[in-house]
Amino acid sequence: MSVAVVTDSTAHLPEGFAERNGIRVVPLHVLVDGVVFLDGVEMGPAALAEALGKRRLVTTSRPTPAEFVKEFRAALAEGADAVVSVHLSRELSGTWEAAVLAAQEVGPDRVRVVDSRSTAMGLGFATLRAASAAAAGAEPAEVEAAAVEAVGRSETLFAVETLEYLRRGGRIGPAAALLGTALAVKPVLHMSEGRIQPLEKVRTMNRAVGRLVELAVKAAEGGLAEIAVHHLASPERAVELANRLEEAINCPDGCVVSEIGAVIGAHTGPGVLGVVIQRAG
Repeated sequence: MSVAVVTDSTAHLPEGFAERNGIRVVPLHVLVDGVVFLDGVEMGPAALAEALGKRRLVTTSRPTPAEFVKEFRAALAEGADAVVSVHLSRELSGTWEAAVLAAQEVGPDRVRVVDSRSTAMGLGFATLRAASAAAAGAEPAEVEAAAVEAVGRSETLFAVETLEYLRRGGRIGPAAALLGTALAVKPVLHMSEGRIQPLEKVRTMNRAVGRLVELAVKAAEGGLAEIAVHHLASPERAVELANRLEEAINCPDGCVVSEIGAVIGAHTGPGVLGVVIQRAG
């Protein structure tokens, strides 16, 4: 059977990865002062950082079920026998739910929807595993299983300049306790059970970079790993982090560096640094 793989724009696959791997991407929505833009299509990280810098009101919303229905039906019309759709954590967004509603309309026997329990390349690596299985001729259940298995071998860590953006968007609960009173405190967080959870707080972003490296080394468990570094409006720090990770972890393919898109950036703010570790199977 031919299986089409779909994901959403929060996967932040590096440029060209989706096209080369035959992955279809459904964009989330970014609203700036009430005007709707498609994430990664009509608004990218530079425009987002500018909007945040000007203190414009930036919010986000999921794709509609109808947008997923259109994508699923297009994939089937182009010759796919089934679709596996892999998305950001249902704990962070209604995107997974919208995809499930669309699958029910198109045909649950033809569309499988996977919750990555993560986002950014935590989602991206799972999607790439699914695409690789599909390209090898795997059955729909096997493609789904490849994505789920990758989810279990992934760790997502990140540090933000401030928790204010996560607080505004309702994406943190207990993490708010990290704010404290010291303006210099930089929270280090991770994805756990599909939610954003605090790990610790450090005094500077330089120290946060060091902790991200230490935590990533621990997550790699001494084995082979694929690594992605994300940032928003902080390219030099991202390169420094990537270089340190490549020195500390056995990652034969090197470290992928990509700037996060408008949706995730709207909730983390400029200066965010993230690391995704995908342990080898």
